[in-house]
Amino acid sequence: MFRRREAVPFAFVAEAESFRSNVAPPPRQRASTSELVSRTLIGLTVAAGFTGALLFGLPSLDTNQSSGHTQQSEASQGR
Repeated sequence: MFRRREAVPFAFVAEAESFRSNVAPPPRQRASTSELVSRTLIGLTVAAGFTGALLFGLPSLDTNQSSGHTQQSEASQGR
């Protein structure tokens, strides 16, 4: 097959830095009071959920045997 070779002008790549846009994006809108309150309530709800899960989960992770719950097998009763 015949392949046509052409010189590729790379000058446009070197000049690309000079053609950057001078248009600034619009400023971000500030969050309204209701949005701030809702974000705060959601954050507090998530934090309370983690805290509750930790408080309810810690007793089940405790490795110490409490005196009220002793485990005895039938083999230890000396039958």
